[in-house]
Amino acid sequence: MTDTGFNAAEDIARAFVGARREGRAMATYPGPAPETLDQAYQVQDAALRHDGRAVGGWKLGKINPPHSARLGANRLAGPIFTDQIVTAAGGASVDMPVFRDGFGAAEAEYLLRIGTAPDPAKSDYTIETALPLIDAVHAGIEVASSPYPGINADGPPVTVSDYGNNNGMVIGDAIPGWRDGDVNAWGVELLINGAVIGSARAADMLDGPFGAAAFLFNLAARRGIALRAGQWISSGAVTGVHPVEIGDTVEARFDGRYPVRCTITG
Repeated sequence: MTDTGFNAAEDIARAFVGARREGRAMATYPGPAPETLDQAYQVQDAALRHDGRAVGGWKLGKINPPHSARLGANRLAGPIFTDQIVTAAGGASVDMPVFRDGFGAAEAEYLLRIGTAPDPAKSDYTIETALPLIDAVHAGIEVASSPYPGINADGPPVTVSDYGNNNGMVIGDAIPGWRDGDVNAWGVELLINGAVIGSARAADMLDGPFGAAAFLFNLAARRGIALRAGQWISSGAVTGVHPVEIGDTVEARFDGRYPVRCTITG
């Protein structure tokens, strides 16, 4: 990244990695908050070095106005670690943890699997050039959680700095025929404790899940991150970011089908 003057990146990264390892909340942000996305990704890069776990995918999130104009981007990204990716086929429910006294939310998302690694030197992917690199689309849930309860309220750079506020992903059933249909037009619902909390279409979120893939491929190239075949893209919250509490049951539905379920644990 171009902004190399954020000297607090290493200390902030160590603080977040330590809190995540110990499962403890953080009452305050552990240092001066990053003000730009460059600074925020410096913290994230440092945390990845200190953490050491394998990255099995990447989450994408929307940056809303007026932040998007100020920051020069309408999406953000964060790593999803392999040991926090859980498969729940056939509508089975799995347990997914959040940080007690931190931030916790659930999001209905289309999950894209990278079939062919993007060119790490190419940073001008479009939907048309990114699409052939995807080999599967699944229904899914992203669990957003951070030890710091103000992770989203403090703005996108703070969100980016702690792994984009990710704490896991639930892979539901594969969606057959996705290349021939229009999953962007499907109605998506998220239910908490059996009640519909949000409903929307991917078409209403920026340029949809495949636009998220193009964004990630370009961002990874600029950050010097080599994406790999088999990694996942959690492409963005279709119905919104829905706060959850420990003990809640969560279900996402795609076109009234492909249910994905989890129970929130501490």
